[in-house]
Amino acid sequence: MTEGFNITLDNAGKSLPRFIAIEGPIGVGKTTLARHLAKSLQYELLQEKTGENPFLNRFYENPKAAALPTQLFFLFQRAQQLQDLRQQDMFQSCLVADFLMDKDQLFAQVTLDDDELNIYQQVHAQLQIDAPQPDLVIYLQAPTAVLEERVKHRGVEAERNIDSGYLATLNDAYMHFFHYYDQAPLLIVNATELDLANNPDHYHQLVDYMLTVKSGRHYYNPTPTL
Repeated sequence: MTEGFNITLDNAGKSLPRFIAIEGPIGVGKTTLARHLAKSLQYELLQEKTGENPFLNRFYENPKAAALPTQLFFLFQRAQQLQDLRQQDMFQSCLVADFLMDKDQLFAQVTLDDDELNIYQQVHAQLQIDAPQPDLVIYLQAPTAVLEERVKHRGVEAERNIDSGYLATLNDAYMHFFHYYDQAPLLIVNATELDLANNPDHYHQLVDYMLTVKSGRHYYNPTPTL
């Protein structure tokens, strides 16, 4: 199925975003889109490494007990990723990431109690993370029921204990975050009917629209296909 996603873009005369960050709640399709875009644009790909977090399974089983170490691990991991990128001078290249650094604070505010959040913010301040701003942010959104179905369908072992209430809270937090987000050009995509894993037409139409975004806030609602 992946061959249909191998599109070639004529970049002549076009000012393409050099750093694209894709965001959205669990199961919405951000990693799939990031991989397709990196291949189409021939960009470097920067991915979340959720599988490396030893606390994640424990968090999904018992969020209150494991929230702080889970968040701190992700914070240190992303700080290291940024440091590695700078050492390799990859920020001089073109990049697609399946996460936005700002979203660490979003997760922390959802998962941590007040005392834990205070510790987390102190650590974050000490790290002095200087993350570059993307040239384009793509926010994929979908109803919680759709996210639940997709998470269930992909069958990741670590995600089988995700609580539906947590997923709904996280989804609301994303919507609130991007309602006020203005740090970079933003494309908000209704991903409810998008099948970015299996339908090349869905992907091609999204890319065509994405290439028109230069500034401000934009909304993409895919055209239904038969």
